[in-house]
Amino acid sequence: MLDLRLPIGILFVIFGVLLIGYGFFVPTQTQIGQSSVDLNICWGAVMGLFGLVMTMLAVCQKKTEAS
Repeated sequence: MLDLRLPIGILFVIFGVLLIGYGFFVPTQTQIGQSSVDLNICWGAVMGLFGLVMTMLAVCQKKTEAS
């Protein structure tokens, strides 16, 4: 049976990488206070990290079921 964490994790990793790439190549900066922060890079990193956690949970679950 397919664990839904695996395709969701892969999807979020792909979206995170795309958003980080978009943040690096398209210079859209939002002023927050006195520092300029590119929100695409920040949220791309959050999405990618979430995707990695979901993928790792699915892989670890498969390893424990196999043994």
